[in-house]
This record gives sequence, C-alpha cells and structure tokens, in this order.
Amino acid sequence: MNDPFGFVGGLIWWLFIVYLILGPQLKYKQLETARKSAMRRMGKKRGSNVITMIHRQESIGLFGIPFYRFINVEDSEQILRAIRRTPKDQPIDLIIHTPGGLVLAATQIAKAIKAHPAKTTVIVPHYAMSGGTLIALAADEIIMDPNAVLGPVDPQLMNYPAPSILKAISKKDPKDIDDQTLIMADIAEKAIKQVRDFVFELLKDRLGEEKAKEVATVLTEGRWTHDYPITVEVAKQLGLNVSTNVPEEVYELMELYPQPMMQRHPGVEFVPAPQRGNRNLSDLTGILK
Repeated sequence: MNDPFGFVGGLIWWLFIVYLILGPQLKYKQLETARKSAMRRMGKKRGSNVITMIHRQESIGLFGIPFYRFINVEDSEQILRAIRRTPKDQPIDLIIHTPGGLVLAATQIAKAIKAHPAKTTVIVPHYAMSGGTLIALAADEIIMDPNAVLGPVDPQLMNYPAPSILKAISKKDPKDIDDQTLIMADIAEKAIKQVRDFVFELLKDRLGEEKAKEVATVLTEGRWTHDYPITVEVAKQLGLNVSTNVPEEVYELMELYPQPMMQRHPGVEFVPAPQRGNRNLSDLTGILK
C-alpha cells in the first residue's frame, strides 16, 4: 500500500513491452489479409488463379530490422503447390517482383509454369531480374509496366558472372592458372550450357528453334552486365510476347508490400493528381517506400 502506483505502473510497462513485440506481427497479419483479398478480386475479374512472388525488403519483430528476400527453395515449393492445386483449365497469373535467386528454385517454377495446360501470364510491375526473368520466359505472355525491366540470366558463381570467368582465363597462359580457378572455369562453362539449354527448351515452341537458340545465347553469353535492364522495347526486339496492359489491381496489390521505414523522413514523396475516372485521389498523400 506504500506504493499505490507500483502495480499499475508495472502493468503498463509490461503491456507496452507486449505491444512492441506483438504490434508488428499484428500489422503484418493485417497486410496479409488485405493481400489475399486483393488477389481474390483480381482472380475473379480475370478468371485466373493469382499467385504472387514479391521480394521486397520487409521488417518484422521488436526492432523492425529489415531482411532481404530472393528466390529460394521455399518459394519454389509454395508456387509448385499453388500450381498443382490450380485446375488444368484455369489460367494462372503470376505476379513477380524479385532481384533473382537460386537457379534451382527458378528452374522448378519455370518448368511448372511451362507445363500448366491453360494460359500462363507473368506480370512484372517493377522488375524481375535473373531468376525472375527465367520464370517469365516460361509464360505464354509477359505483361510489364512500360518502365519495368527484366534481366540477363547468365549464371553467377561466387558473385562472379560465369561468362566473365571464362573470358578471364582465356587471356592467360594455362600454366599460370591455379587449379581452383580452372575448376571454377569448368563449373562456369557447365553452368552456362545448362541455363542456355533450359532457356532454349522454354522458348523453342513459341519462337522456333533458330530464334530460341539466338535468344538463349544473348541472355546467357555475358553480352551485358548481370544487372542490365532489359526494357519492354528490348524484350520485344528479342521476340518475347510482351504487352504493357498491367491490370490496375496489380498496382494496388503492390501498395500492400511496403518497404520498412528505417529513416525519419521518406526519400521520395508525392501528392497524386486527381485521376480521371471513378477514383478521386486528390486528398491522399502517397509515399514511395
């Protein structure tokens, strides 16, 4: 009784700790629910099964520390499961936003997309690099935002492009090359051939064998740096079936994948102008996170 506020103060303190721990988790669950709802609306409108593979920086936990995501075997397991559960006569819309990832996982997803009997569409609102491009090549149609990009699919070994490894050793006397580098070169040569052959298999039915070989070579030979942006125009020049009619629901869905705010002020801010049509955004302030 000498400390009437001790119990209340302690309770408030513990409630605050619980809020710090559970608050981010509850917010994340709300985002997940909103995403599922948006995907169902889009699927109903397009008559498709909507699947997403969105690799943005996300933060969960007490301190909101961000973690970085890329294509891995967990992604391939989930997407393969989703494709397997899709009726054979139902189209698939796969929304991809990724910097790339494991060749094994991307190859599994691409094979499953290629094998689905109904129409498959990969939608790229911003970018689908490396393994993301490999998956996009498997689809019947690629829908890209006019400013979205794909990327080369040349394999990377220990953060070095496989074609660059081969080019480097070609300029040296074999007697001056150590065994480890020679082994790396052997692996690089095999990796390039494997990816090139796979790209050819993905494209030959739609582009014909000659054109498919040409595109497979261009994308794997190291002509460009690994982060080279393959724009809509370049993709069309390669002969890919690309359009820019991104459904509006895709942009709305992407808003539900916010980047963590690790700084006091956002780097980019804008005030949307009133849009023509049935939506009025004049009173909203948008933040690119």
